[in-house]
Amino acid sequence: MRAVVYDAIGVMPEVRDIPVPSAPDGGVVVRVHATGLCRSDWHAWAGHDEVALPHVPGHELAGVVAEVGAGVEKWAVGDRVTVPFVCGCGRCEWCLNGEAQVCPDQQQPGFTHRGSFAEYVALHAADMNLVAIPESVSFEAAASLGCRFATAYRGLVGRARLARGEWVAVVGAGGVGLSAVMIAKALGARVVAVDRNPAALDVARSLGADRVLVADGRDVPAAVHELTGGGVHVSVDAVGSEQTCADGIHSLRRRGRHVQIGLLPPVEGHPRVPMARVIAWELDVLGSHGMAAADYPGMLALIESGALDPERLIERVIDLDEAARMLPGFDHATPAGMTMIDPHRV
Repeated sequence: MRAVVYDAIGVMPEVRDIPVPSAPDGGVVVRVHATGLCRSDWHAWAGHDEVALPHVPGHELAGVVAEVGAGVEKWAVGDRVTVPFVCGCGRCEWCLNGEAQVCPDQQQPGFTHRGSFAEYVALHAADMNLVAIPESVSFEAAASLGCRFATAYRGLVGRARLARGEWVAVVGAGGVGLSAVMIAKALGARVVAVDRNPAALDVARSLGADRVLVADGRDVPAAVHELTGGGVHVSVDAVGSEQTCADGIHSLRRRGRHVQIGLLPPVEGHPRVPMARVIAWELDVLGSHGMAAADYPGMLALIESGALDPERLIERVIDLDEAARMLPGFDHATPAGMTMIDPHRV
């Protein structure tokens, strides 16, 4: 099969032929119809996550089951499926309580094993982790759910418990941020979207953002406090930098909730977070690490009803060759939405 491969951290990826994986016991092989290009893939390529080399990236995916491993009971060849980027083991207390996203023995395609920038990908613990895709949902839309959309959904619904009428600041209007804008509006919240890219903010506005702010060197928290009459109830860092994390926390009103979704690269050994404000204003700082397959039905029901339309977030669909060229520069890219890959496109 054709796949995007890199042989060392930070070197240019290339598309080459490699063997098709076999289904592990309890797992499946999926023929990939769509997979997302995400900043988390860049983090692994840059060495911020430990991966076995040579490596195939890719963790947001949707496709059709092509092979079923021993012991799988719920799935058959031909099933349309997607999967959370965190695959739980299915045995531990967290998995058994529906919290597979924090499983200590988790598998992650594109991180703990070869991922979905390929024509086929192996997935583990299929009965625990696979999610059926309704016929009304496209492969591209389903692939967008695996990381960015589902993480934003759980961050706002399961972690921050965003309520109707509350203000939320979304810092970063890429795939995660635009997902958060769409979800927050569906929940009846008021949204301030912040980004350095005016085109991305235009998309955020089209998705219902009540206010937009260009992060062009201005004091973002001061502007947010002015726009919202004292700060937001919930902030989301959908980028993952010292500045965006601080902007999100300082944009909160007292007793507010901050959701950290963007991965924070270390600064002098550890990311710096404005904890003095967290303590003085009794703020909640909440991590959001994906969403377990058990929580997908509620999100899929909103998609099927039309209240959420993740397909609107897809900016373009590319092939594997373009994905290999784009990955090294993705930390500097300014996408106004999600980039999806069709591994079978020539």
